[in-house]
Amino acid sequence: MRNGKQMFGTNGVRGVIGETMTPTLVLKIGAALGSMRRGTIAVGRDTRTSGEALTHALKAGLLMTGCDVVDVGVLPTPALQYIIKTNRFAGGAMITASHNPPEYNGVKIVEADGTEMSDEEIIRLEGRFFAEEFDVVDWDGVGSESAAPDRLEEYIEAVVNHFPEGIGKGMTVVVDPGSGPAALTTPIILSRMGCRVHTINARLDGTFPGRMPEPTPEGLQPLSEMVLATGADFGVAHDGDADRAVFVDTKGRYIEENYEFGLVEDYVCGRNGGGLVVTPVATSRLIRDIAEKHNCTVDYTPVGSIYVARRMIELIGEGRKVSFGGEGNGGLIYPDHQFCRDGGMTAAMMVAVLASHQDRKLSDIVDELPAYHLVKEKYRTADPAALVRAVEEAFTGETVEKIDGIKIVRDNAWALVRASGTEPMIRIMIEAKDPAVADAMYREIMMAATGRRARA
Repeated sequence: MRNGKQMFGTNGVRGVIGETMTPTLVLKIGAALGSMRRGTIAVGRDTRTSGEALTHALKAGLLMTGCDVVDVGVLPTPALQYIIKTNRFAGGAMITASHNPPEYNGVKIVEADGTEMSDEEIIRLEGRFFAEEFDVVDWDGVGSESAAPDRLEEYIEAVVNHFPEGIGKGMTVVVDPGSGPAALTTPIILSRMGCRVHTINARLDGTFPGRMPEPTPEGLQPLSEMVLATGADFGVAHDGDADRAVFVDTKGRYIEENYEFGLVEDYVCGRNGGGLVVTPVATSRLIRDIAEKHNCTVDYTPVGSIYVARRMIELIGEGRKVSFGGEGNGGLIYPDHQFCRDGGMTAAMMVAVLASHQDRKLSDIVDELPAYHLVKEKYRTADPAALVRAVEEAFTGETVEKIDGIKIVRDNAWALVRASGTEPMIRIMIEAKDPAVADAMYREIMMAATGRRARA
């Protein structure tokens, strides 16, 4: 596992229920967390059928170490993070497998400031987990539990109050929460902003009958059809825990997530007047183009929202101005709101983006953005690090960055080759304005990595 972690990936630990993800495992995670973060811990979950059982296991582990537990129920991950940050909890945990299929579930650990736990602290937690070093208390020190489902209103109000009253008046929006916890938040947020809201897949259901938790272009066809049928200004969909948001435009077209990033970046940076935009090395060059338009500078991080969030906090601590950040997967971070990906805030921000363009359609605004061609591929291998080294050696003499894996930067294209943080494979990304240039660079990369020609 990358960065010394054995069990946790980039965004928590996940597995198939009854196989690698069990109540016993989650109880031990709770006991390890409670041993490290004594105090009151907030716990939430998404809509998966296994969520309630795993939540009880997690709470048992926390209670046995003397922590008090506040169960905030079913809610989006960013809502839990906001509640933890603003109510000064000692920490928290979210039972979720985000975009994974229904048979998966997992645990995300949240610190008192609302950010996900750092790699260093996760390694400490894993150490306690594997050694079973739990600070179990005596009978008279066991923690107590309370329920606080009403806390969700705090998050909804925080997002709505970020914008002028009635900013969405006259807009029609279709929301697809994918049967996940955003059904409890995004339709309410957009309605309070003045939008007329239609919904699809808005019934909480851990079997995900309408579509899978990952909001793919194929899975969002019904959303696109409803946007067209209702004459909506746009449609928005969330993943399984609503830390991400993706969109379809006025014509029902899926907006690729880097273009979504660019739209929101253009709005935010245009109002902040300079500063830094923080994003992983895998993000489109479009983000740099828009940053330069507003006299902003891009600061690159390894892939993973936690690295973006912590880099933003670090830069602000140094007295630097950070305007915006996020990933090119629909996970955007707003430093004047909170330091985590927030799908509900992104849905609301798209209302503000459209309002700033007065009577223009979202499809027209998207079409005016610079066009880039992106190639994404995976290659399974028993030794990902060796293939990354082979690529590095083959491209000696070119401009290379080593923030995460190896990134080869040319005037007309760039390529990123990195080992997966969760599977035995390398991930390859190439971007260029000319598709032929991107495809040719991909063939160069594959020849360097494997000694074999890639398909033409």
